[in-house]
Amino acid sequence: MDYLDIKVKFLKGFADRTRLEILESIQIEEKTVLQIVGEIKGNQSNVSQHLACLKGCGIVTARQEGKFVYYSLRDEQVKSLLTMFDTVLGDVVQQVAACDKNDQCLCGKSELKCLTKRKKISP
Repeated sequence: MDYLDIKVKFLKGFADRTRLEILESIQIEEKTVLQIVGEIKGNQSNVSQHLACLKGCGIVTARQEGKFVYYSLRDEQVKSLLTMFDTVLGDVVQQVAACDKNDQCLCGKSELKCLTKRKKISP
């Protein structure tokens, strides 16, 4: 696996609604699975699976205290990255909302480059 493939894998850690809800939930302070489940109104099994993914990719950390495991963002860089996502999205929110190619392609100014087939397609 080359560096670009690893980068894609890392970014996929952020590319899921539940994982983003979890990250936003623990952006300010660490929380247990039960606290996260209550806040995002998810189910414990699903949240635990997503936390395992986030931990496996090095996006969150966990610490044990008694019978509880507390999850937090890995560091300030991850927190800054989440803030940067919001900042950039604020500049293009209408374009992203209107983009109907989002699941398959990356929207560009003059062309659509299909990420799944790695070839150019016309808009």
